[in-house]
Amino acid sequence: MSLAAEQATFDAPAYLTWEAEQPAKHEYLDGEVFAMAGASAAHVTITGNMFVALRNHLRGSPCSVFISDMKLQVAADNAFFYPDVFVTCAPSDKAQDQYKSSATLVVEVLSPTTSAYDRGAKFAAYRKLADLREYLLIDPERFSVDLFRRDDQGRWVLYPYEAQQTVELASVGLSLPMTALYEDAEPGGT
Repeated sequence: MSLAAEQATFDAPAYLTWEAEQPAKHEYLDGEVFAMAGASAAHVTITGNMFVALRNHLRGSPCSVFISDMKLQVAADNAFFYPDVFVTCAPSDKAQDQYKSSATLVVEVLSPTTSAYDRGAKFAAYRKLADLREYLLIDPERFSVDLFRRDDQGRWVLYPYEAQQTVELASVGLSLPMTALYEDAEPGGT
């Protein structure tokens, strides 16, 4: 039985309780839940490559890296998302087990069905995270990434990268060659 069938609208605590019992993941946006679809081999491989690179780079630091099964709360939008990968360096997040709320870096691997949402409404929500410094969108079909970085005036600036370039993640001090990011992933394999 779905939570939506039980109640016309529901709050975040009810969602968190319900979600903990579900076999599949659901994102939450202001009273509504949305089922998460499965991912392609290229999507999973790129996500794994990003996680491993960040985990190895940040080992021993106060920052933690999470992969697609950890929720990220955007309280300003009454929302919980499952980013493909994210980093938090906030001490307050260490005390939260079910979700985190202070991401420094968020990474989404695009798919044809989620690309517009990840670039639009989801990015608009993520921008409300006070600690967020960078938002990385990885396109598994084109061997390109778009990095959005918040500047000193609070504006988001686009840094596009293509094949043979090195992605510079200033928020975590990591330089990552595109070849490492796409290692073992077949472009176009979404």
